[in-house]
Amino acid sequence: MTGRLLAVAACLVIAVPLGLVLACSVLSGSASCGQGQAGDIPPDYLRLYQQAGQTYGIPWQVLAGIGKAESDHGRGVAVGIRYGANHAGAMGPMQFLGSTWTTYGVDGNGDGRTDAYDSADAIPSAAKYLKASGAPGDLYRAIWRYNHTDWYVRRVLGYAREYSDSPQSVGEEFCSSPVESSAVAGRVVTYARMQLGKPYAWGAEGPGSFDCSGLTMRAYQYAGILLPRVAADQWRQGPAVGRGQEQPGDLVFMHPGVGGPGHVGVVVSPGQMIHAPRTGDVVRYASYSTRSDVVGFTRPALSWEKR
Repeated sequence: MTGRLLAVAACLVIAVPLGLVLACSVLSGSASCGQGQAGDIPPDYLRLYQQAGQTYGIPWQVLAGIGKAESDHGRGVAVGIRYGANHAGAMGPMQFLGSTWTTYGVDGNGDGRTDAYDSADAIPSAAKYLKASGAPGDLYRAIWRYNHTDWYVRRVLGYAREYSDSPQSVGEEFCSSPVESSAVAGRVVTYARMQLGKPYAWGAEGPGSFDCSGLTMRAYQYAGILLPRVAADQWRQGPAVGRGQEQPGDLVFMHPGVGGPGHVGVVVSPGQMIHAPRTGDVVRYASYSTRSDVVGFTRPALSWEKR
């Protein structure tokens, strides 16, 4: 199994509770990222993306990725992009609801009005919203708050990656889709991805919320393998793998303590994991490559495959 997402039919997704409504088109095949080219962006939109990015400290390519996903940089013909509102109330090239626009709308061109249909206002307003949602420090979470789905974040970051001309493209770490080493690992990663956006709750084992080890236990249960309940016991069950040898589906352990590691996540690509971080946060992607508290890695699937 490769952990690919199922096709998502054309629909309207409401981002609750923040009120951004996003028109979504058919997304089929894998969870890999969308594609775009910088030459695809109209010059006036490119200038606005770059200006807003500089003002709010947001990579302009991310703003462009959202603009591409939402309205094809204002070229879309759907009701609500240039006039009126769609049946859910979304307006303008960056698709704001009225309530969200009231909070985050800015007068970007200094004409004395805040107009959701005017790209000169809508684009810096989107940058303001992303900033308030955690960007640039946590791009994944900020974009996720536009639309609580993994595929949407990966699509936006895919456009951003293609719009970037730097050696280390924006969002590259979230756009890789390595093939898992086994069917077990594939099911583990697939389950973890299906829980993205669900809230952290201490002691929770799903389906509506998770703590860190509750998530990993259920992910392996989905693959047919029983793990102990808490992180320290999952670590002791092993088998351990060396750093640099970890693969998608492995477990990464952090927060060393007297009784063993206190935190665990699912490796999804080199240096990246899905985990349930803490109270007030949600199941999400994060980097473990720069953490100083990594204890080590295990591969429960290895023991299973040897049976």
